[in-house]
Amino acid sequence: MFWLKTLFAYFIDFNLGLEDPLQFFIVLINPIATTALIIGLALYIKPARLFYPISIFLDILNTVLLYLNVIYFREFTDFMTVSTMLGYDKVNQGLSGSSIALTNIHDIFYWLDIVIVLVCLAFHYIHIDLRPLNWRVGAAFSSAAVLLFMTNLGIAEMNRPQLLTRMFDRTYLVKYLGLDAFTVYDGIRSQHTNELRATAKKSELTSIEAFTDKHYAKPDPKLYGIAKHKNVIVIHLESFQQFLIGKKVNGQEVTPFLNKLYRSQSTYSFDNFFHQVGQGKTSDAENMLETSTYGLPQGSLFASLGSDNTFQAAPAILNQRAGYTSAVFHGNVASFWNRNNVYKNMGYQYFFDASYYDTSGDKATGYGLKDKLLFKDSVSYLQRLQQPFYVKYITVSNHFPYSLDSEDTSFKTTDTGDSTVDNYFQTAHYLDQSVQEFYQYLNKSGLAKNSIVMLYGDHYGISDSENKSLAKALNVDPDDWTDYDNAQLQRVPLMFNMPGYKKGRVEHQYGGEIDVLPTLLHLLGISSKRYIQFGTDLFSKQHDQVVAFRNKDWVDPDYTSLSGTIYSNKTKQEIHPKGKQEKQIKADQKKVNTELSLSDSLNEKNLLRFYHPKGFKAVNAGDYNYANGLDKAIDIEKKLGVKSTDLYTGNRDHTTTNWYETDAPEVAHKSTNSNRIKITNPDANSASNPN
Repeated sequence: MFWLKTLFAYFIDFNLGLEDPLQFFIVLINPIATTALIIGLALYIKPARLFYPISIFLDILNTVLLYLNVIYFREFTDFMTVSTMLGYDKVNQGLSGSSIALTNIHDIFYWLDIVIVLVCLAFHYIHIDLRPLNWRVGAAFSSAAVLLFMTNLGIAEMNRPQLLTRMFDRTYLVKYLGLDAFTVYDGIRSQHTNELRATAKKSELTSIEAFTDKHYAKPDPKLYGIAKHKNVIVIHLESFQQFLIGKKVNGQEVTPFLNKLYRSQSTYSFDNFFHQVGQGKTSDAENMLETSTYGLPQGSLFASLGSDNTFQAAPAILNQRAGYTSAVFHGNVASFWNRNNVYKNMGYQYFFDASYYDTSGDKATGYGLKDKLLFKDSVSYLQRLQQPFYVKYITVSNHFPYSLDSEDTSFKTTDTGDSTVDNYFQTAHYLDQSVQEFYQYLNKSGLAKNSIVMLYGDHYGISDSENKSLAKALNVDPDDWTDYDNAQLQRVPLMFNMPGYKKGRVEHQYGGEIDVLPTLLHLLGISSKRYIQFGTDLFSKQHDQVVAFRNKDWVDPDYTSLSGTIYSNKTKQEIHPKGKQEKQIKADQKKVNTELSLSDSLNEKNLLRFYHPKGFKAVNAGDYNYANGLDKAIDIEKKLGVKSTDLYTGNRDHTTTNWYETDAPEVAHKSTNSNRIKITNPDANSASNPN
């Protein structure tokens, strides 16, 4: 009966986003194992008469957990974490009005089974059996439950690899393992985090400060402040690898516009720039670019620590140092990678997630609004932001499995026999077209000349396991492909584009995502010296060119280190260093190990709460609420009046949306009741903060 009402919650009250028949099957079985394991504990009770009240009590406890999550989900579109349960007073403040207002008539179903069992016991429809059970019965029952859970976990890992370590979204864990398993898993993680943070001391910052101070790189005086007071537009090129730049397939450039931008005199581009993500992938890239600290050795920092972590990130730094407005435009659900909480801790003032767009029908993929529509539909919000602004666009169309509707594909791709590789070039071409359309709007609106546009690839698109198929498309013999080639393929593009600038060039120094924030700050004329940042300015003569990977491998202009094996970048062959060469390589490895370890300590112990750089005010997440973002921007515009610096006011209170041109066929499609993603905003109904 508990299994039935859990399924009722899954399909009626929770939006789990089932995408295929296997996920549907997993959802059907995942409540059984944990429910049997919990209620089966009563089988170990020796006095038989106690079995009944204890089993009912366990059923009631589990029902309370289920129902609290139902109420919580209706308000916040998320599941209750252990820390949320322990901080009930905060939860209660967040539930608008009263929990009674969140109840529905069908909620009686969650309690009906308990009432039926009690009535049946009272009227002896269920007969109390006083015969004691052998302990082996309980053991057999528990063993069967554990076996079923392990089977469930195995199937879940097949459908979503690294489910527990990466932890994309709490919804994923509930969908694959069930509410009880999620609660236990979250409790274990919370306890581990709490223990680390409870014992952390301010003195632990000393070694971290000493390291970052020693590795600080002074800015190039010729470039320092060349983008001062300009808007910053960050375009996150999903799964975009460096080899796409300049790549031709069947005589046609895969990314003609980005190629032109990359080689433009208005752009500083980097051809030896590497992603450094771990299991957190996109969220790790965001963290490095916003904070210049690394992701975690396992899982996603955003998902596991982001709700409570202290950040000294780009949005807050730019707002406090130069008055920047900050916003994120992303056509996926706000809670994915826990962004709706992390962005608040980073100081982002606006988050225009999927709930702000029409994602119905074929306008979205499984990962969110298609890129052409994201850029187009964002304009109604972008034009209302006060300048200067720092905005980030997170694209999704070039995301595995690289599938687009036939109406969006016009590129004749490769024929490698691997659909992932072949489709990758099609979606990359679509992304290129999307960015070109956005640039046309930036030029028409005048934003281009007042902005620095930073474009970067967040991580690999083709995994190592498929690189031999990719080798065919790169005109390389798959039989000659090695681990060294895999490492070199982790290059992703980085571009700082300033329309109208004439001194740009392609830079060849080695660097990684950890280096972006100090580089950007210095281009904007803001010193990074006072902050704890593990990266260094890419333009500085003191820039450290040893690029650390999350697994402690590394690469620099001369060598590549992979699991202790050293390769020469010149010969691409394994070497056995001796003398000065060996000494230098050992020093580089020690530096990489130390840097990653110190970053992990900083984040896992939340040590930035003890660090107070000059002029920086700690971010209060409670100051931000991502509902009704457009209304808030318009209110600010009206209060400022003639002092308003937003584009809409500059256009004499006329919209600029009609300046945007796109060939996306979905623009002409009407809204439908079908949707490939859920579109709720966790803040939409929250009264926890009326701001």
